[in-house]
Amino acid sequence: MPQIPEKIHELTVGQLSARSGAAVSALHFYETKGLIVSRRTSGNQRRYGRDTLRRVAFIRAAQRVGIPLATIRDALAALPEERTPTKEDWALLSENWRAELDRRISQLGRLRDHLSDCIGCGCLSLDTCVLSNPDDVFGTSRTGSRLLAERKA
Repeated sequence: MPQIPEKIHELTVGQLSARSGAAVSALHFYETKGLIVSRRTSGNQRRYGRDTLRRVAFIRAAQRVGIPLATIRDALAALPEERTPTKEDWALLSENWRAELDRRISQLGRLRDHLSDCIGCGCLSLDTCVLSNPDDVFGTSRTGSRLLAERKA
């Protein structure tokens, strides 16, 4: 990994990419989504503060566990003065995200456990199919053999 001298306070997009492991296109995408910021030089080149390395690491770690980018952006925006996340910030935010992750893991486990049942019968019955109609949620509000798109009034 290329070392960046301490006296350099800003990174080019290439340096940020090399140090963070994120593709240049991903860094540009993060910037368009408001997750990181850069300044432009007189030659219109992007320059990122060194603290952006920690923000990118934070973003990538949160993405790896399935946190949506909008949620990550909201978390970063809630930090005082939009500062770089600390270990304590990660601990607090990850605790808040744990319940949502647990719910999604449970849902995926149920889908996995019933996947072979659905493929085995091939019916995709709205009464019994756990993939098309989990926990028979449509049974309480609809009747009929198929779902029709709700019409907006």
